[in-house]
Amino acid sequence: MWTVVYLPEAEQERDDIPDREQAALYNAVVKLQNVGPSLGYPHTSNVEGADRLRELRPRGGRSPWRALYRQFGGAFVIGAVCPEAKQDPKRFRRGCINAVARLSKVEE
Repeated sequence: MWTVVYLPEAEQERDDIPDREQAALYNAVVKLQNVGPSLGYPHTSNVEGADRLRELRPRGGRSPWRALYRQFGGAFVIGAVCPEAKQDPKRFRRGCINAVARLSKVEE
């Protein structure tokens, strides 16, 4: 089983989304814990233009929310939770920027 943790800011972002979407995200995290880096599309994918950032896609991509994460050894760290890119491009880009900045601090 793989470890998945939220940074505090991402945890707050998760807590701010609707309960139904939190449940969907929880189920996606369980899949990531069970399968690890072998979990593929449509459940997860690379974020284009973002350094080593992946998006967890609840409900196989049908959820309007994404958890942005990076792998550190045997753990996955979620750096941000934001709207899906096509639904809200500005907030998705902001989520990517926040995730990369937050996760870069973890690496230091």
